[in-house]
Amino acid sequence: MGHRRYLIFLIATLFSVGLGSVGAKAQTEPRQIQGFVVDTIGARLKGVTIRLTSTQDTVTVISSNAGYYRIKDVKGSDIRISYSMLGHQIVNRTLSSQNLSSFIVMPNVVLRPQSSLIEGVYVVKTIPVVYANDTIQYNMDAFTFRTNSLLEEALKQLPGIQVSRDGTVYAQGKPISYVQVDGRKFFGGDVLTATRNLPADFIKSIQILNHRDNHTTDRSFTTEDPDKILNIVLKDDRKRISFGQLTAGMGTSERYIGSAGLNRFDDGQEFSLIGSINNTNTSLFSFGSPTGMGEREKSLFDVNDFVDPTDGLNNIKSLGLSFSDNLAENTQFNASYSFTKKKNITEGNSILKSYYDRFDQNSISNAEDYRTINDDNFHRLTAELKHRFKNHDILEVKPVFSYNKVYFWNKRERRINNNKITNRGEYQDSSYQTNPNLDLDMLYAKAFQKPGRKLLGSVSFNFNSQRKLEDVLDEYISVDSTPVDPIYSLFEQRYFIQQRNGTDGVRASVSFVEPFSEYSTLEFLYNYELTDMTTQRIVEDKLKTEELGYFFYVDSLGVNYNYRFRNSRMGLNYQYTPNKAFKANIGFAVQPVKLTGFLPREDMQYTYENVNLVPTAGFKWRLNEEADWSVDYVGKNNQPNLLHIIPVRDNSNSQNIIIGNPELKAEFSNRISTTLRKFVTSRGQYFETNFAYNYVANKIVSDKTAFSGSTIQETTFKNTDGYYDIKWYYLFNTPLFNEDVQLDISGNADYYNNLSYVNDQRNKTKQFIYSQSAQLRYTWSDYFESMFSANYLLNNASYTWPLRTEITGHSLLASAATKGYIGEYVTLGAEMSQRFNSGYASSFMNINPTIINAYLEFSFLHNKRALLRLQGFDLLDQNKNMGTYSEYIGNDVYEARNNRLGRYFMVTLNMRLQKYPKKR
Repeated sequence: MGHRRYLIFLIATLFSVGLGSVGAKAQTEPRQIQGFVVDTIGARLKGVTIRLTSTQDTVTVISSNAGYYRIKDVKGSDIRISYSMLGHQIVNRTLSSQNLSSFIVMPNVVLRPQSSLIEGVYVVKTIPVVYANDTIQYNMDAFTFRTNSLLEEALKQLPGIQVSRDGTVYAQGKPISYVQVDGRKFFGGDVLTATRNLPADFIKSIQILNHRDNHTTDRSFTTEDPDKILNIVLKDDRKRISFGQLTAGMGTSERYIGSAGLNRFDDGQEFSLIGSINNTNTSLFSFGSPTGMGEREKSLFDVNDFVDPTDGLNNIKSLGLSFSDNLAENTQFNASYSFTKKKNITEGNSILKSYYDRFDQNSISNAEDYRTINDDNFHRLTAELKHRFKNHDILEVKPVFSYNKVYFWNKRERRINNNKITNRGEYQDSSYQTNPNLDLDMLYAKAFQKPGRKLLGSVSFNFNSQRKLEDVLDEYISVDSTPVDPIYSLFEQRYFIQQRNGTDGVRASVSFVEPFSEYSTLEFLYNYELTDMTTQRIVEDKLKTEELGYFFYVDSLGVNYNYRFRNSRMGLNYQYTPNKAFKANIGFAVQPVKLTGFLPREDMQYTYENVNLVPTAGFKWRLNEEADWSVDYVGKNNQPNLLHIIPVRDNSNSQNIIIGNPELKAEFSNRISTTLRKFVTSRGQYFETNFAYNYVANKIVSDKTAFSGSTIQETTFKNTDGYYDIKWYYLFNTPLFNEDVQLDISGNADYYNNLSYVNDQRNKTKQFIYSQSAQLRYTWSDYFESMFSANYLLNNASYTWPLRTEITGHSLLASAATKGYIGEYVTLGAEMSQRFNSGYASSFMNINPTIINAYLEFSFLHNKRALLRLQGFDLLDQNKNMGTYSEYIGNDVYEARNNRLGRYFMVTLNMRLQKYPKKR
């Protein structure tokens, strides 16, 4: 015990985390009761319900795997305890208040089998939520869902889970990365495909897992947070079934939707085929496709906003199929294909103001009105093969191929000012781009007879190429009002750009773990990464071509550049696990890094070499059956991208010239984080909080220059030190009064110390973002349910140079939704959200839209297989003003607004199909 406390103290001191008091178990309440439950032969019983009542207490707990139970904070007198378990006789114990100490160990309680059937005794309740280590399980029979509800609707009723309007699922404040059905990826793990196709009444339980790779030998060298995945466990009688759906709808403003899906589950064999066509921003697939023009990054803050979060007007067509089966007893195979065609038309306006001196004599303001068209065709094919050999070795092969073809058109009307210099003009570009990509991951895990010994090898290949043809027109009239008589000049430039980019990469790793004592293991790890990037660009001056009568190429804008990033990592990690409650690791790695850039035409080579020394350490301590605390430190390299390093002066946009810096170094981030989690199973409560600090050495930042008397800005890049960010979040969910009222509370605070250079002067942008949200869900009865929420967001940005300025934006969102069931066949629902914005630089950002949606549903036919829905979206027609976006960094203040889908009314008909196999 002594050496464990010493090790905990040593690691906590190493990270300056003064949380030692967590281990102290001060008991301020008068009594704690604990003990074991066993059967008649002395075996300890798991899952026994222990219920304590007293003059002041009513507490229920469940015995652990070891038959152990503990009841804390018992305040009352006249204590009565009952022990019950299905198939066993109930045992009651009574404790008088005389001579009771503050710490009571009960004698072993013996439960005897109950052989006779007791009439009138039924299992009437399932435990709703079960917490276990990195898994949270929701037992669906404990919740009430309407007949034929899809999984997406059911998830909205589970504590700790939120679903946004666009289908993004958040669990415990973090987005779900992918979905499994009975432990297998469904449609390649796509979230929307599962939540918008699987009926809720097929599902036995939902599991939320903090997941890293199944064969990761240790968490100490992991530089990323674990994925949060959703595993769907089907009911036993739904593992062999065919089901599907057909949907068709028409509405005002030429809105329409049509979709169809067929699914077959047969004891591990799965086949699915789904397709959709619509212009209501409804998607059946969420993976792979790059975000369309104008789309914004989604956040938990917007979950309860009933706006449509997609910028522009969209026409979406999609088709997908998925297959999974056991090819042999120890071989699993699954594959999926999806195609999505999305056409987006966005109109908007923006303002960008860039400050370059302290007296506002060199500040560039760029106001734009724009229209963009983005036609994206995306194909994705995935496969996964898992095989377990007779000697228990494991082989996994995962290829992913995607092909993206995009047509993009962009026209911008510009108004640019700098003191007495004014430009009025147009910037227009159109491009055609193709992008094939192949990823191949292979893993082999060697099994040994010696417990704890592991050997793991993996290799990953990536092949990516891009071909882009772009036509750019840039023209404006410039007015110089400095002299008495203004000077007018015309600028016109038209380029045709042909560009090819290629990125090929390989990553390989070998890890060997050897136990050398009962509690200790050593891990030897070697990682290797190699990335080759090439780019070739030819720029034709079309105006010169027309003037001269032959192709005229701009040599200074041509590029033929090769870049290689190589790093390896050799490390040793020690892990100490004295028991199931505590695990600690400490390690050290050496990481040589080499970046090489080569310009064949100039016969010039740029080389950067460095060796990073990377300590790693962490521990995870299970404080008790319902709480754990962890601390981790990791280091990671981030290489520059092609935009940063291409050594040419790119003036294809005459007002914003980009100059790459081939001598950039790789960034190195150092991150320390600590997480505390607490479950209170008997009360259905969950609490989690995390604090993280990240410091980046050699941070790649922008270096911007503007010249007095001009509206032109030049941007290049350099490395600097001093960047850091601090992030904290918490979340808490609990029932109030009873399980019909659920409260979810979450909040986060992020602080960024951003760096940049402006006219060779170092500039700090300090940004503080704070958000707080609360959601109350109330199920009045089986026929009425409602939800109330409030979210607050603060965005504060301050600049140190060229002048001290500060922007503080506030957003408050209040929303409510209600749903009532009129009899068995009619559903009436309404939802409303009100947003209040203030403090932003542009007037169009400080708007206060009200969004109201309503719908009426009629179920009919046998088993309510048909559903007719009448709905009105955005009844006040204010969603179209909601596409706002702000960014404050460096010396820039950027704010924009895009159009969105406005008011429409629609009628849809949905038919659900099900077929069960014949009984044998």
